[in-house]
Amino acid sequence: MPTARYFIVHDPAEDAWHIKYGYDQFGPYKSKDEAMVFAIDAAQKLGSYGESAEVCLMGENGKFRVEWTAGRDIPDATASES
Repeated sequence: MPTARYFIVHDPAEDAWHIKYGYDQFGPYKSKDEAMVFAIDAAQKLGSYGESAEVCLMGENGKFRVEWTAGRDIPDATASES
């Protein structure tokens, strides 16, 4: 289980993206990709100290899914389907 989770969320009122970590919120970011870069960078730094961290993205259905885990990328589920 990760010791840290970074949540990427879209604010439609601002048309901006934010990173939520604990009680803190960072941003706004102009794009999902920009927010992901900053969240992954923070997660990698924790990983370099032996901590486990995940970057989670809110989907259109309002549920979060893990997009990246410190130290490795999550394999694409569709890549293994044949």
